[in-house]
Amino acid sequence: MHEVLKSFGLEGELSGGCGTAGFLSDPAGELFTSECPATGEVLAQVRGVSKAQYDAIVDESTEAFRAWRTRPAPERGELVRRIGMALRERKDDLGKLTTLECGKILSEGLGEVQEMIDMADLAVGMSRQLYGLTMHSERPQHRMYEQWHPMGPVGVISAFNFPVAVWAWNAFVAAACGDSVIWKPSEKTPLTAIAVTQLCREVAADMGHPGLFTLTVGARDIGEAMAQDRRLPIVSATGSCRMGRSVGETVAARMGRSILELGGNNAIIVMDDADLDLATRAIAFGAVGTAGQRCTTTRRVFAQSGIVGELCERLTKAYGSVPIGDPLDSGTLMGPLIDADAVAIYEKVVARVPEEGGEILHGGKTLDRAGHYVEPALCRSKADMPLLKEENFVPVLHVVEVKDLDEAMSHHNAVDQGLSSAIFTDSVRSAERFLSAAGSDCGIANVNIGTSGAEIGGAFGGEKDTGGGREAGSDAWKAYMRRQTCTINWGEELPLAQGVEFDV
Repeated sequence: MHEVLKSFGLEGELSGGCGTAGFLSDPAGELFTSECPATGEVLAQVRGVSKAQYDAIVDESTEAFRAWRTRPAPERGELVRRIGMALRERKDDLGKLTTLECGKILSEGLGEVQEMIDMADLAVGMSRQLYGLTMHSERPQHRMYEQWHPMGPVGVISAFNFPVAVWAWNAFVAAACGDSVIWKPSEKTPLTAIAVTQLCREVAADMGHPGLFTLTVGARDIGEAMAQDRRLPIVSATGSCRMGRSVGETVAARMGRSILELGGNNAIIVMDDADLDLATRAIAFGAVGTAGQRCTTTRRVFAQSGIVGELCERLTKAYGSVPIGDPLDSGTLMGPLIDADAVAIYEKVVARVPEEGGEILHGGKTLDRAGHYVEPALCRSKADMPLLKEENFVPVLHVVEVKDLDEAMSHHNAVDQGLSSAIFTDSVRSAERFLSAAGSDCGIANVNIGTSGAEIGGAFGGEKDTGGGREAGSDAWKAYMRRQTCTINWGEELPLAQGVEFDV
């Protein structure tokens, strides 16, 4: 474990502020402790940025942007390509560090680094495809078209559960678009952010752009400062609906642009004609993966009456076979929760299940061992339980019986969040209805795959209280640029649009 920390120089008290001059500590910054969720052991301490240090970093990022925006987009893509190559060289160590600090199992830690690598590859392609449209003008001898320009420094506020991948969704696309990036990671996982920033900074400095990627470790006050800061035209925030609502309102009040990736109370519908082998495996991973700490975690299952009993039996068996333990052990499928506060939330949620009329079929216990371990809880619940309306970021799954697709869709959409959704069925009609405008109200809708594990090629994000933001693939790059409509008159007359006449 300590070898991984040493390989990145992550020992003792570290600086959580990085600008053009590199990592510089300010005694006025708050001191944060990074702990290993699997053991409770202190990994390192990180000195967060002071307000003065934050201001200096934003000023440096602004200067870096002014130079970066003038570089050809394919050249910007080349920098991102080199970062992707550097990530490939350090994938194993970064994967272990991710697992060490946030507690997800090693295959997920390695998968998160692979997601950064894939995101770099995607952004390189985007750098040669920042397309604008050409429109026909109604005026003779005129040409009209649109083009896209960089916006400025992009503030990225990320969460502990994906300590590096979600930043890469934003940062690599933003860099390819010509923006600089200021990162505020979760104060629970600062070490992975420091390691990745070091790597990216080295690549950018080699190409003459040392201030392109900067870091501002801090608590809520730093996030609030970013939301209020007119120097940041874009703020991308990943976290709770409460946090996102605050960020969104603050950024909107100054006419800035926010990209919000917030809570997900995700559900899977299982019809009588479903392949239960597929459904069971998808539900188990969706509910138990990352110890229930994904925004796309499966939290509700609506199963049709004909198969609900068998599905519960299959899930109970699957839950009983999940190895819980050291996330660095290759045989482990579920690691710890992030900290003691998360365990306390889990205990409160489990206690509410029978109080609200539900039954715990499996799990529901805190494990008596070092670290923050719990058993994933499988519950037979009722649709009107208040718990089902909430996103509790813990591994508690509710299975609810429904008579048909109408009832399932009614319950499915009856929550404030709208991130990810899925249906398991062999009926084309049921599948297409689920995907129709009258079906799932989520930003992600899947058929015969689960709610968790989205690919980067599509735009990621959700609706309603999930925030409406989109990141990663498709045309999500447009959120990091400003659109400009241009008209060129190459004739000798000055006709006005809509036939207006104004002779002077």
